[in-house]
Amino acid sequence: MSIFKHKRHNVSIIMYHLVCPVKYRRILFDTEKIDNELREICVEISKRYEIDFIEIGADKDHVHFLIQSVPKYSPSQLAQIIKSITAKQLFKRVPEIKKELWGGEFWNKGYFISTVGQYANEEVIKKYVANQGKGSEYKKIHKVEQLSMFDETNFEQDV
Repeated sequence: MSIFKHKRHNVSIIMYHLVCPVKYRRILFDTEKIDNELREICVEISKRYEIDFIEIGADKDHVHFLIQSVPKYSPSQLAQIIKSITAKQLFKRVPEIKKELWGGEFWNKGYFISTVGQYANEEVIKKYVANQGKGSEYKKIHKVEQLSMFDETNFEQDV
């Protein structure tokens, strides 16, 4: 479960969903041994870095990490830390996986990362921001109108 992270000058609750596919989409997470090693490596990462693994789930050829961290790390830094340390340690602890993954890379170069809201989604936050101030004192300073060029009024039909 996520918690508020109290630092000297801030309090945060920042969570991410990180998905890392195995190189060549090899099915490696089908044994308890690799799953257990990954879990132990993530515990060690938690001790060294301010990254908490809320949940880890494997789907044979990729892994889902639900993580919480502090504003010190960008999403790409978090992915880099997790992918590099887990890859290096898995190769060291389970050397037989090198037969499946030639070239010395465990993870695919790409990944998926998304923020996760504990208390609210985008709509709830929009309403919260809009309701700040007292009644008519609130003025909207900026709002992105995505895909407004695709409104029906902007299309001309070919006849």
